[in-house]
Parts: sequence; C-alpha cells; structure tokens
Amino acid sequence: MDERKQSERKQFWKGLAIGVVIMLVVMEAMVFGRQMLDRAQRKAGAAGVLELTDSQVQKKLEEMQKLIELYYLDEIDPERVENYLFKGTIAGLGDTYAAYYTQEEYQSMLDSTYGSYCGIGVEISQNMSTGIVTIVRIFEGSPAMEAGLLPGDILYQVDGVEVTGEDLTKVVSLIKGEEHTTTVISVVRDGERDYLDFETERRTIEVPTVNHEMLEGQVGYIAITSFDDVTTEQFLEAMDDLEAQGMKALIVDLRNNGGGLVSSVCAILDRLLPEGLLVYTEDKYGNREEESSDGEHFFDKPMAVLINGNSASASEIFAGAIKDYGAGTLVGTTTYGKGIVQKIYPMSDGTAVKLTVSKYYTPAGNNIHGIGIEPDVEVELEKSLKNDVVIPKEEDNQLQKALEVLGAE
Repeated sequence: MDERKQSERKQFWKGLAIGVVIMLVVMEAMVFGRQMLDRAQRKAGAAGVLELTDSQVQKKLEEMQKLIELYYLDEIDPERVENYLFKGTIAGLGDTYAAYYTQEEYQSMLDSTYGSYCGIGVEISQNMSTGIVTIVRIFEGSPAMEAGLLPGDILYQVDGVEVTGEDLTKVVSLIKGEEHTTTVISVVRDGERDYLDFETERRTIEVPTVNHEMLEGQVGYIAITSFDDVTTEQFLEAMDDLEAQGMKALIVDLRNNGGGLVSSVCAILDRLLPEGLLVYTEDKYGNREEESSDGEHFFDKPMAVLINGNSASASEIFAGAIKDYGAGTLVGTTTYGKGIVQKIYPMSDGTAVKLTVSKYYTPAGNNIHGIGIEPDVEVELEKSLKNDVVIPKEEDNQLQKALEVLGAE
C-alpha cells in the first residue's frame, strides 16, 4: 500500500475513534438520565436509592422543556425526546449491557429469540469498549451472502444511520424490516480504503441455531450458533441422530456463538454432563440460584468444544461447565469474558428495560467476567480463513486440531 493510502487509512481509523467519542459525548448531552442519577445517588449516599420523581427533578425537566420549546431551532420529535429520556436514565448506570427498549426494539428482539425474523441473514457482535459492531457470521444462502457481505466487515451505517456505539438491539432492529424491502449496509473492510455499500433485500430468515453431521472416524459434529428457545430441541434431535449412526466422539462448535438463554444452555448441558451443579448466579443481595443436571442422561464418550473470542455468555457457561467437569477438551482461543447476567423486564406500555442483575459462576466457583475461558489447546484460525463465509471442514485448522485431540483418523 502506498504512503497516500496508508495516510488515508490512518485518518479513517482516527476519524472512527473520534466519532465514537463524539457520539458518546453527544448521547450524554442529549439525555437527562446521567444528571438525574448522579444527583439522586449523591442524595441517597451509600444506599444508592434513586429519587427521579422528586420535585426538584421535575422542576428541572420542566425548565428544560420550556427552553427547548422557546429556542430550539429545528422541529421537535416529542416521541424521540421521550425515548431518549428513558434511555438516558439507563445509560446513567454506566453499564454497557443495560438498555431501554422501545416497543419496536423489544418486539424485534423477541422475534429473533424465537427463531425466525425478516432480515438479511447476519450475526453481529459488538466490542463493548469501542462500540464497534462487526459481522461475525453470514448465513449460507442468505441475502447478505448474495449481496457480498463478509465475516469481519465492520458495520458503519444502516440506511445512512451510524451504528457505532449504539445498543446492539437497536442495530439489529435497523437491519430488520418488512419482507422484500431493501436496506443499504455500509461497512469498513480490511484492505479497502473507503466505505463499501451493499443494497440487501430483507427476507424471512429461519435462524439455523443447530447444524450437525457425522465426520470421518464416526465423530459427531454439532455447531450451535446461539442458545434460543428452539435450540434445545434441535440439539437433542441432533444427538439422537448422531448416536443412531454410531457416534464414537463428539465435537461441539461454539465459535462466534454470542450466547442466549441460560435455560437453553443448561438443558443442553443436562444432556451431556453427569449429575451435579452446572452454573450458579449471585445477585446484589447475595441470593444464590443454581442450575443442575439430573444425571439421567449424560455423554460418556470423548468430546471437544471449539471456542473463540466471540464465544460469550451462555457459550461460556457451556465451556466452563465442560472444563470444570473434565468432560471434554476446549480447543481454539480464549472466550469473550462475559460473566454477568442480564434480565429483561417488560413494562406496562410494551417497552422493556434490560438490567444486569447478577454474576454467574462456573461449577468450580470461577467468575470469568473480563477474563474469559482459556482453551486447553490453543489454536488460532488461519488468517486466510477469517473472512470466508463457509470454511471447508478439511481446511478448518481449528476443527482439524479438535479431531486430532479426539484421536480421529
């Protein structure tokens, strides 16, 4: 790359970093939640009691409203202002995983959890430090694949709306829409000096949360892309099919699996592990909740689990339990490191709030938040494969290492 291109690329990344900072500053300037929470916490002291409805807070809001109505130059969207008032209250917690969802955003999230939606067929992940959103998976045969999007593309804009630093659920809701409508996805791609735009059709996407097949040497292979409502049944069906074919060992692929429902991952672990503790959580009051396996069924053959830096949350519950029980070998790279639990609370008007409510611990008592789970056998995916939509199994060096660990021919 010549000096001019290098300079332009440096300027782009510098601009992106500055843009993230500016956007976060603007967000704090636009919303009132931070100010209200700081004031309430100072008044409440160590108790941390919020007093968002006291007279002084109401008076300040009314004063701001009058100033906006009198002097703000452009047209006011009352609904947008109100939404950001609520979003700002949650943003004031300083928790990157907490969020306020509008009715539309909440419904969009529910749709994706139940296994099908109208979208373009991508999975995205967000770096919680930088706010950068990256495409980590393209579904085979999807509109995204047809349009030319690739894993590793950094999502910059959706229909002209910048998404860096936005709550991931909002980004997903921007991508989704009515079937057969189109959306323009703008991305940053390594090796390209300018943004790339892809006009992509929205279609009904059946989320393939579980795929399975029998590999050579009678090694069963099950890939789990997320832990949703439909995942448990799909996994159990895959296990039954592979065992009927005479499976001698198993590989569970959790690479790029960003997590999902604790109930789903625990039901799957119940099928694989002997009787005992699977995971436990502790809330702010020290209350402990445990999830356990009943031991009625468990897998007693060799097992390997593929993990990487995008394996998070429920995937880490899975990997942590397998590691603590010594039930399998973890192969790949260190997981994301999300050891906290969020719960979504629906509100009376159809909106919802997501709050971090507890920490989770592996059976051995390890909380891996900010640390991740290290593999037993560390193997980086070959660089040449990282942007491939479909990686042939014979070229997948991490999968091949797992087969080697299991002693497969």
